[in-house]
Amino acid sequence: MDLEKVAELQKIIDDSDNIVFFGGAGVSTESGIPDFRSQDGLYNLKYAYPPEEIISHSFFEANPKEFYRFYKDKMLVPDAQPNAAHLKLAELEAAGKVKAVVTQNIDGLHQKAGSKAVYELHGSTLRNYCTRCGTYYDAKFIQDSEGVPVCPKCGGIIKPDVVLYEEGLDSRTIRRSIEAIEDADVLIIGGTSLVVYPAAGLIDYFHGRKLVLINKGAVGRETRADLVITDPIGEVFSQIKVR
Repeated sequence: MDLEKVAELQKIIDDSDNIVFFGGAGVSTESGIPDFRSQDGLYNLKYAYPPEEIISHSFFEANPKEFYRFYKDKMLVPDAQPNAAHLKLAELEAAGKVKAVVTQNIDGLHQKAGSKAVYELHGSTLRNYCTRCGTYYDAKFIQDSEGVPVCPKCGGIIKPDVVLYEEGLDSRTIRRSIEAIEDADVLIIGGTSLVVYPAAGLIDYFHGRKLVLINKGAVGRETRADLVITDPIGEVFSQIKVR
C-alpha cells in the first residue's frame, strides 16, 4: 500500500467537513460481493443468457422465471457484511465530515454500516414491490419464495426495486445526488470504473476543492483527480482516522 498517498488522503479528509463519496461495485467486493466487470465478476459467469440480457427490463417481462433463477443465485447476498470502507464512511458521516454517499450498488451495505444519507442510483435488492398492487416485500420474502415470487394479496409478480437495463434512474435520487456533489468541497470516487452512464456522468457536477479516486483498475474516463490511489478501498479506509 502507498502510505504516502494514504497520508495525503488523511489530510484531505482532516481539512474538510463537506465530503461526498461516490462508489461502485468495488466498494463491496471486499464483502464477498462480485463486481460486474472484473475477471471474476458477474459478466464472466456462464449462463444460458448473458447477465446483461438477464437483468434487463424486457427479459424480466418475457422470462421472469429465468430472471429470478439468476437473481436469487447471484444478486441476493443476505449474509454479506459491511467492510472497512462502509464502516469508515459511516463513522465519517457521524463525525460530520461525509455529507452523502452516492452509490451504484444495490446491496444496502452502506445503510447496514450505519450511513444515513445514502442515494442509491440503481435501487436496492432489499426493497421489492408487487407490479400489480404495489405492496412492499422484503428481501427474505424473495429469497424464500419458490420460482417467481407472487403477491399473496393480488397474484401479481413481485419485482425488485432495482434499476434494470432499459430502465431510467429515479429522478428524485438523481436530483439529490447532483445537489450533494455540486455542494461538496471534496469528492471521493471509489470502487468504480466510471463506465456506467448516466451514473458516471454525475461527477461532472463536482466543482469543489479536491477530487480523489480510489480504484484498483483503470477507469473509463478522464477525471482530473488530485489524488489517485490504486490499492483496495477497504484497506485504504482502514488506515484512515476520524478526528
